[in-house]
Amino acid sequence: MTGRDGNGDAGRAGGRRSRALRIAGLTLAGALALGVGAAGWAYWHLNNNITSVDINNALGDNRPPRPAPTPSPSASALPSEALNILVLGSDSRSGEENRRLGGGDSSGARSDTAMVVHLDAGRTGATVVSIPRDTLVTRPSCPRPSGGSTAVAYNSMFNKAYAVGGPVCAVKTVEAVTGVRMDHYIEIDFSGFAKLVDVLGGVTVTTDEDIADDDSHLHLKAGTHHLDGTQALALARTRHGIGDGSDLGRIGLQHKLVKALLEQIAAQDLLTDPAKLYRVADAVTAGLTTDTGLDSLAELTRLGQSLKDLPASAVRTVMMPVVRAPSDPNRVVAEEPEARKLWESMR
Repeated sequence: MTGRDGNGDAGRAGGRRSRALRIAGLTLAGALALGVGAAGWAYWHLNNNITSVDINNALGDNRPPRPAPTPSPSASALPSEALNILVLGSDSRSGEENRRLGGGDSSGARSDTAMVVHLDAGRTGATVVSIPRDTLVTRPSCPRPSGGSTAVAYNSMFNKAYAVGGPVCAVKTVEAVTGVRMDHYIEIDFSGFAKLVDVLGGVTVTTDEDIADDDSHLHLKAGTHHLDGTQALALARTRHGIGDGSDLGRIGLQHKLVKALLEQIAAQDLLTDPAKLYRVADAVTAGLTTDTGLDSLAELTRLGQSLKDLPASAVRTVMMPVVRAPSDPNRVVAEEPEARKLWESMR
């Protein structure tokens, strides 16, 4: 009797352990499946955030030549060749948040911020060149998405290229003005920029003078300020509350913001905080439009990784040299030969 009872107890104990192991195994498998599923959903979500435009196909071969590529040591090596990227800040009012941040319900969109970012070969330095929106240029004929082409426009404001023909015309106009091939295109809207600044914890900027701009809703005393996303966006848009109220004063503030953003990103240890990394990636991609060469999380990640050793101190910010336009004191034109020399240094 005792032996049989002992064996029965042992059998029941073994059965409980077996069931516990099976439950633990199923729980672990379920957790792994959920984890893989969540990771897969997150990757899909971030990829799906990005809007892309096939600029290369739209413009064809009638463009400035690409520099000869530098051979990579291996196919898996991070890109290190020199690169030119057109970065636009769009003032689109599409969507409720963009309308709120833009301060109005006007339709359409313009490129209020235009920067050509030149990455040196080896990614050891970079130059950010702002093109004033009020620059008078010859806008080339651009293909329309619906077919046909726009007419060539003389003495046209630079930022009208985007309004007339979107990213494709913006790239073509920049290439016509600079003679420099744009390897990539990146556009971010109001809400995307504000969200990025907020996720990063804000940015610290020092202003040299008081700012009082009712149009951008920004009022700051001269000095150092820690700005949230809405305030940083207002600073990027401010023009009437500083200097002579032109776009040239606004560019100086935008350059301060570029440096502040780079410093804030460098201060974040994103690789050890996956949740924050996801929030940053979600903020960046949510308001992003790129060319088809950067329209996936993998491609954007490779670009970002190639810049990991590039300090903010190695990024130079300049404005395309301009002078007042003879035909209109409220507009500017490229100052030659200074502008041409600048662009030649980036080819």
